[in-house]
Amino acid sequence: MRRPMKAALLAVTVLVPAACAPNPIIARDPIPAPGPDQAYRCRSRPIVLNLYDTGCEPVLREQDVVVRSKG
Repeated sequence: MRRPMKAALLAVTVLVPAACAPNPIIARDPIPAPGPDQAYRCRSRPIVLNLYDTGCEPVLREQDVVVRSKG
């Protein structure tokens, strides 16, 4: 009786981690995407031990200019 219980316990121990998804599904936030007139200016600078300090600030995007000429 002891040997079959040990085999069953070993099988469960091996199969339990395999039952979990390797890439879990992450829910997205219901925040809409930014408009075409909004942009972000980001900066990053290195600090000790290969770490980076980053920061982004929203800025208004400049209007696109189309130059047309006859020629």
